Amino acid sequence: MGSYLLCGLPACFTRKHKVAEAGPPADVKEMFKKYAEGGTHMTAEQLWQFLVEVQGHGGVSIEDAEQIVDQVLQRWHHIARFTRRSLTVEDFHHYLFSTDLNPPLGNQVYQDMTAPLSHYFIYTGHNSYLIGNQFSSDCSDVPITKALKRGVRVIELDLWPNSAKDDVLVLHGRTLTTPVELIKCLRAIKENAFSASPYPVILTFEDHLNPHLQAKVAQMITQTFGAMLYSPESECLKEFPSPEELKYRIIISTKPPKERREKKGINNRKDISAKGKISTEDVLGKEPPDLTANQADDERSDYDTSEHNQCDEDNTEACDRVTRASGTLAYKRLIAIHNGKLKGCLKEELNLQLEKVRRISLSEQKFEKAAVSYGTDVVRKIF
Repeated sequence: MGSYLLCGLPACFTRKHKVAEAGPPADVKEMFKKYAEGGTHMTAEQLWQFLVEVQGHGGVSIEDAEQIVDQVLQRWHHIARFTRRSLTVEDFHHYLFSTDLNPPLGNQVYQDMTAPLSHYFIYTGHNSYLIGNQFSSDCSDVPITKALKRGVRVIELDLWPNSAKDDVLVLHGRTLTTPVELIKCLRAIKENAFSASPYPVILTFEDHLNPHLQAKVAQMITQTFGAMLYSPESECLKEFPSPEELKYRIIISTKPPKERREKKGINNRKDISAKGKISTEDVLGKEPPDLTANQADDERSDYDTSEHNQCDEDNTEACDRVTRASGTLAYKRLIAIHNGKLKGCLKEELNLQLEKVRRISLSEQKFEKAAVSYGTDVVRKIF
C-alpha cells in the first residue's frame, strides 16, 4: 500500500493505492488444486504430502508442515492465524517463492560452465547506479553494491565529463540526476564483485568522453582492478572464453573509440556537404586519424617514433596529439567485448560471418520479433 498527495483547486488531499502483485501462475494453481484435493484451502497434512512427494523433503514431519502454515499466516495474515490453520492458493504461492521459508535446495552450480560466455543468460542490470527514478534521483555506488550482492553480473555505467572537463562522472545524461564520481563506483565494484558469485562481472560503458578522459578512465580501471581485469591478447577473438575460465575477472564492454570517431566523421561530412564546405579539420576535428589495418601491429612503435619526435616544447599541438592517441589506444585495449549497433536489417546482420565476438544492443521488442521471425538464425548466431 502506498500514498501520494493530489493537489488541485481548491485543496490538497491524500490518495492511497495498492501496488498490484502478480497472481499465482498456472502451474502453481494446478499443484495447489491437486494437493488441496480441489478445495479452496490446503491443510498442514496436505502441505506435508506436497513437501514429501514434490519437494523431496523425506525427513519433514506433519509438525514441520504445521509450523510452515503458521509462519505463512503470521507473515501475510496477522488476524487469520487465529481463525484458521490452512493456506489459500495465494498463501501457497507466497510460500513457494519465499527465499527464507522455502530456500533453494542448494546453492551449488551444477550446470556446465565451460561453454563460451555467449551461450549463457546473464543476470544484467540497467542504469545500475540510480537510487530511484531515471529523471531526478541520485546516482550512487550503493545500488551497485546491492546489485552485486544479489548476484548481478552486468553493471551499466553512463560516463560523462564534469563541468571542468577534467574528471569523469557517472549519471543519467541530460536529466536532473545528481552524479557520482566514476572512481567511487569502480572501487565499490572491486570490493563487491564476487561477494555472491565467482563468475565474471561485465562493466558496460555508455561513453560520452573525449580522448583525454578516455585515457583517464583507462588509468582508473587499470589501477583499480589490476590483475582482476580481463584483457584479451588479440583484438579479434573468434570465440569468447567460458565463465569457468573467467572466474574472478572484470570484463569491459563498450563501443571502441575508433568506431565512435568514424561515426562522428560521417555525421560531420553530411553536415558539411549540405553547407557546401569541406575541410579535413571540420571532418576529423582535432582527433588523430584512425589507423589502417596494416598499421595496427606497429601502432605502438609509430607513436613512439615519428610523432613522438615532434613532441617538444616548440610543438605542443603534436604533443597533445600523441597524448590523445596513446590514451585512446590504452582505453581501446581494455575493451574485451566490443559493442555495436545494427548497420543494416536484422536478417542480414544475423547472417554475417564476423571475425570477432561483439555485443549488439537490441530492445526487448526487437529481440522478441527476431526470435519469432528468424529463430534459427538467432540461435546459430549465439551458439
